[in-house]
Amino acid sequence: MIRGVRGAITVKENTEAEILEKTERLFFELIERNRIHPDQVASVFISVTEDLSAAFPAKALRKFNDWSYVPVMCMKEIPVPSSLPKCIRVMMHVNTDVPQDKVEHIYLEEAKRLRPDLLKSKL
Repeated sequence: MIRGVRGAITVKENTEAEILEKTERLFFELIERNRIHPDQVASVFISVTEDLSAAFPAKALRKFNDWSYVPVMCMKEIPVPSSLPKCIRVMMHVNTDVPQDKVEHIYLEEAKRLRPDLLKSKL
């Protein structure tokens, strides 16, 4: 079964270094906490708010061993008024037998406000 594994993180500045650093941190947490192997992943969608343009966050995933063949796509979020600024969101489509309620979605920094109902960590 394919499950969606969600995550999000915010950055303070629209710089390549910060976008990649924070995205790498988010991917690390998603992968480690859900024990995801690249051969289980069908695709990864990454969205950024319209105030982020200094880098493609997908570049951060390429730092992980064996992830170079996983299809990754970056896109812009809908600019909804009053939405959380400087936010990077991730949706991994993972082949897994883990029940939906056992998937650990990761929300870090200010993105914790997006889905407090799914927040299992105190990071």
